[in-house]
Amino acid sequence: MVQQVLLLVEVLVDASEITNVESLQFDFEKIEAATDKFSDDNIIGEGGFGKVYKGVLLEGKEVAVKRFSMKSLQGLEEFKNEVLLIAKLQHKNLVRLLGCGIEGEEKLLVYEFMPNKSLDFFIFDSKRRSQLDWKTCNNIISGIARGLLYLHEDSRLKIIHRDLKPSNVLLDHDMVAKISDFGMARIFCENQNIASTKRVVGTYGYMAPEYALEGVFSVKSDVFSFGVILLEIISGKRNSGFYLTEHAQTLLTYVC
Repeated sequence: MVQQVLLLVEVLVDASEITNVESLQFDFEKIEAATDKFSDDNIIGEGGFGKVYKGVLLEGKEVAVKRFSMKSLQGLEEFKNEVLLIAKLQHKNLVRLLGCGIEGEEKLLVYEFMPNKSLDFFIFDSKRRSQLDWKTCNNIISGIARGLLYLHEDSRLKIIHRDLKPSNVLLDHDMVAKISDFGMARIFCENQNIASTKRVVGTYGYMAPEYALEGVFSVKSDVFSFGVILLEIISGKRNSGFYLTEHAQTLLTYVC
């Protein structure tokens, strides 16, 4: 247990800002039991980092468990990044981290469970899309905007998400939007407005051109991604990129 807690402390830039680091800890066996030993039947998501499972704790509480791939160094960095950020952030439009589990090479994050899955589950399916009336769409859009405003201006940290897309916008029982997946997010200093990187991460189609081509990112990068999501909600069409191809238009040129 001491080594596990020390790993968390190592992750945090200022551990003193986190009250009771041990309270973030989930017993690995408890998580394993909640997911029926990480049964494939409980998989609700999958990506380069690993898999996400639905779990039910002994007290009946439903949770989502992100299990990072033990073979992925990137997964380890994303794990550290999410613990660092989510442990310090609290907002109704951000997915809530309940805790984490560390056991040997196993790295797990435990979140509140979102019964209505993610935004892409609805907007790109003609039948499910019909369930989204304008009031619901407006509330979802407003929720994403409020979450971004908190990240960019209203929290103690200035955070650029860098991978905002419909699959990273989760929906709770009341269809309230919650931004998730902070593994690629970056913290800006108080007076910092722009940064650059040689390691461009994210999803093509949602990246601002200056970020995708030059690695330059800022608050505007997230605003660009938000704009693409807004167009996708309105049109029901998925964007594929920000540039024209010989045979097809992107969503951005299609709607203009």
